[in-house]
Amino acid sequence: MKPGLSLRVSQHLSLTPQLQQSIRLLQLSTLEMSQEVEQMLDENPFLEVSAEEPPREEFGLAQADAPVRNEDLDVEAGAHAPAEFTAEVRVSSETDAELSPLSADDGQSWDGDGSASMAPDDGEWGGEAKAHGNNLDGDSDADVTELARSQESLQSHLHRQALALHLSEEDGAALRFLIESLNDDGYLEEALAELVDGLTGDDLEEREQMLHHFTVALSLLKTLEPVGVGARGLAECLTLQLKALQSQDDIKLAQARTVAVALRICAQPMDVLARRDIKRLVQLCGVPDAAIREGIALIGHLEPKPGRRFADVERNIVVPDVIVTQVGNGSQAQFRVRLNADVMPRLRVHDIYANALKQHRGGGTEASNYAALQQRLQEARWFIKNIQQRFDTILRVSNAIVERQKSFFMHGELAMRPLVLREIADELGLHESTISRVTTAKYMATPFGTFELKFFFGSGLGTDSGGNASSTAVRALIKQFISAENLKKPLSDNQISEMLKEQGIDCARRTVAKYREGLRIAPASLRKDL
Repeated sequence: MKPGLSLRVSQHLSLTPQLQQSIRLLQLSTLEMSQEVEQMLDENPFLEVSAEEPPREEFGLAQADAPVRNEDLDVEAGAHAPAEFTAEVRVSSETDAELSPLSADDGQSWDGDGSASMAPDDGEWGGEAKAHGNNLDGDSDADVTELARSQESLQSHLHRQALALHLSEEDGAALRFLIESLNDDGYLEEALAELVDGLTGDDLEEREQMLHHFTVALSLLKTLEPVGVGARGLAECLTLQLKALQSQDDIKLAQARTVAVALRICAQPMDVLARRDIKRLVQLCGVPDAAIREGIALIGHLEPKPGRRFADVERNIVVPDVIVTQVGNGSQAQFRVRLNADVMPRLRVHDIYANALKQHRGGGTEASNYAALQQRLQEARWFIKNIQQRFDTILRVSNAIVERQKSFFMHGELAMRPLVLREIADELGLHESTISRVTTAKYMATPFGTFELKFFFGSGLGTDSGGNASSTAVRALIKQFISAENLKKPLSDNQISEMLKEQGIDCARRTVAKYREGLRIAPASLRKDL
């Protein structure tokens, strides 16, 4: 075989650092976006926040409406697979050459000459809100997140009550340990023997003493408020609450009888109570049907999770990315879509630092420092551009959604029409994966409330007229049927399916059950009024 030279031309696609950052920013939520901006402001000295209103950047929404090249659609599709991020090839275009002086040999860096103009100027871009800080105007304003987290926990509530008990050192330590062993619902899931085994060694005498202290502590724990805390299961939790009612001095004779029946019910298997099997409970408890119904009604007013109101649930305040307002009334109504200025960061390149860098170009050691700073300047410019493109894409997608779902904005969920990601992608010339990223964790404020953008997408069910009904509209119709039902004879899933067929919607019983469970509505047997 004779060695030789050959020339071959090929075209490949790759994800440049700029495109990777653009894709990553697009899928971030508002909170994550704010954190990303904060981090970039801390790391990049060329980036700053300003209160001045800048001119609109050239690479904005107007340019975003231009048709998308097939090559870019392929790149977007490739972005869906993380394994392809390591490709060593890149997309080249005249636009990229203008915006970024990256060389083909340095496709994974932000290097630039430091003077490439990314826009008419390096001025700030964004809305009317600040991204830096918490948007608080003074010490008198409190961070709502911190306020939400300031709620007293179940453990703190119980520890505070335990301070009023005069206990020995051993019993107090055991009580504090049990309090910390409770789950969020207030239950003690582990047996006392298992807790003791984790604290003692092979000394049987020490184990017996500690088990005694834990038993005393558990009996004291069950006397604390909220009633039912420290129970091992649901039956014991309900029993503790019923016994607390039974011990009240002002309880009437009829109430005492009902409590006694409820205690008998709680002594039976919980699955019988969950099914509301009245006949079976009458046999097991040996009391009349009417008494069983009164006992079940009383149990229904008890708290199955004593620690529920102390649960440390992270309260996320949903801030809409897009706001839809109605202009006009009736058939002349129009809906205006705009970005929420409160979530749009106002960023600009630090002019003093950028100008100083252009004027001080040196050699030797200074050349390497100049290259590093030049790279940070280029990174700041690309970050501003990618943020702007993120919000422009969100606005374009939101406009398309509002145009397609205009009936919803006029009449509510019952007027929702079927919509899939592919329809919006084809209309805007974007890839379906891009629409998926845009509609995830982005919210729209409407006259009917605030919804995630994904809410407006749904599959369709066939109708007698040959069209399709949105699954969202079908869910709303099911919810309407159930809210208007007779509680003495609640609607079964099969009956709801038949009612939908009368409306011209072909929806099977299993589909009704799936939608009902998605709405967190109990089955007919549990909705029945006893």
